[in-house]
Amino acid sequence: MRNAILLLKHVGYCNVLKSIWICSFKESPLNKIFEKMIIEEEKKKEEKDEKHLADLYECFISLSFDFPQGLILMCVSCLLKVALKKEEDEETQKEVEMALLALSCIYSHYEIEQKQYLNEIKEIIQYHQEHHNLTRLAYLYAWEFLIFRLDTDKSLNEVIVNELYFGREARRELKELSKCVDWKRKEERRGEKEGKEEYILIEGLQYESVELISSITQIYRAATDNREDIDMLKGGAVDAVLEGLQRHTFKGKMAYESL
Repeated sequence: MRNAILLLKHVGYCNVLKSIWICSFKESPLNKIFEKMIIEEEKKKEEKDEKHLADLYECFISLSFDFPQGLILMCVSCLLKVALKKEEDEETQKEVEMALLALSCIYSHYEIEQKQYLNEIKEIIQYHQEHHNLTRLAYLYAWEFLIFRLDTDKSLNEVIVNELYFGREARRELKELSKCVDWKRKEERRGEKEGKEEYILIEGLQYESVELISSITQIYRAATDNREDIDMLKGGAVDAVLEGLQRHTFKGKMAYESL
């Protein structure tokens, strides 16, 4: 059973990376077995197997994308413990990445109070900003987990912008990633699967683009009557952004969704 759990955990991990949703899994007998195993492990007062529990949570949530509200707080607590590990060896980095990926699958309709996660997720993000201990995917999913909470808790705006410097970090990450992606691929290679860097870049843009495009539009509209006074317009910044959006850098669907 433990080997089966590890295998299915990696299947769930790949499903998230490839955006494959298995809607029928939550109705399967295996889904119910996982839920029963989690409850039994959580009930243990002594010698609770935290590693086994984390594997169960990661497997369960990344495959079913549906989770009983009663287990959410225990799940978040367990996975944050894994994600707080700071060792930089490859095995630990993979554990942290998978824990954060599972956390990012906990969408905004789940009720989670700030005290259940905020200090921990801030520590994870801030420690990475100083020490760069996370993989790029892990860092992306740490941000996703936090940003999903914005839908139900607007007070996080202050933390995201002024304490964790989302704008600065997003700009830096996108700049770094853009160096890794081969923008000048030959036409015959366009049908090939995207590399990990391209995936992270596109995934990052998906949750940044809505606010980004909205902000650019608002600035542009506000500036129409004050062209002489707006340095951004003098420098052609808006035109440059609009031109960039029209390039066939990403797949048509991505450009469409961003716009």
